[in-house]
Amino acid sequence: MAAKKVLLLCGDYMEDYEVMVPFQALQAYGVSVDAVCPGKKAGDVCRTAVHQGIGHQTYSETRGHNFALNASFDEITANGYDGLVIPGGRAPEYLAMDEKVLDIVRKFSDAKKPIASVCHGQLILAAAGVVQKRTCTAYPAVKPVLVAAGAKWDEPDTMAKCTVDGNLITAATYDSHPEFISLFVKALGGSVAGSDKKILFLCGDYMEDYEVMVPFQSLQALGCHVDAVCPDKGAGEKCPTAIHDFEGDQTYSEKPGHDFTLTASFESVDASSYDALVIPGGRAPEYLALNDKVISLVKGFSDKGKPIASICHGQQILSAAGVLKGKKCTAQLGPGTRSSSPSSWLCWASRSPSELKDESFKCSWAQLRLTV
Repeated sequence: MAAKKVLLLCGDYMEDYEVMVPFQALQAYGVSVDAVCPGKKAGDVCRTAVHQGIGHQTYSETRGHNFALNASFDEITANGYDGLVIPGGRAPEYLAMDEKVLDIVRKFSDAKKPIASVCHGQLILAAAGVVQKRTCTAYPAVKPVLVAAGAKWDEPDTMAKCTVDGNLITAATYDSHPEFISLFVKALGGSVAGSDKKILFLCGDYMEDYEVMVPFQSLQALGCHVDAVCPDKGAGEKCPTAIHDFEGDQTYSEKPGHDFTLTASFESVDASSYDALVIPGGRAPEYLALNDKVISLVKGFSDKGKPIASICHGQQILSAAGVLKGKKCTAQLGPGTRSSSPSSWLCWASRSPSELKDESFKCSWAQLRLTV
């Protein structure tokens, strides 16, 4: 089957996870993704928003990552794409008033191409007039708009709710991503396999936000069983994350990210129960590398020859565990990575900040297959 190409409709203050997770997950699966925003061109950025419930009457908002566009809105046409993805957040509030945006959405709908929209993204679908007599879900506050536009409302019993009506895939929030992305891939004609694999994520406070959630939900979308653990924390507890961005300074900036929910207890896991290990970066590895139980766990995966995927500062843990000797590695350049244990490195593959910023999460372990 021919390679697939999808359009990602962006805007300032779209939700951080709701743009980056599908953007990088789909690319990891071999789908080409163009991210565009009205009034902006390739290389420009959209500011994102971190939305999460923290016990108030509605969700909180803080600044998210700066998301780099890779195509120009004025140069794209709907007939050049096989599907459309619409993130939520606050961007849909004003994108729903842009006639060029609505025209593109209508063309995807008229051609019956897959449209995947999450959270507040359905405001755009309602404004485009493509939801009449269609069953939809969304963030609960969007219900009145969808009902007024003639949609059949499907109440989300959880914030992971997804609904499919023909070519239209709608979801309540970013908690829906694993099913949402899997359904979209299938709508594109793809097949997903990987449910026999069990993956462990080694987490800590102030790990980098994208570096945990993008691979976590991408692997779940493949059907993998994914557990996330942190020393001294149990299932259901949370780790605060950090947003690291290159914003023109001599090093990256840091902002508070989402709170990431753990799925298992660190004390109950061992390497023999999992097929692979993922280590996010950020600031967590600085202190996790000092934890003997963490080091023992990493050595358990290494000794059994199981895949270990580590990103950015995560390699500090690998260095402390002594599993890098004779290996070719790269990482975020800095004294905490390259210089911490020079004898651990056989070859350092240097990357510039711009390359690191644009790098997409890639998934290519044996027996994880997605054909599009």
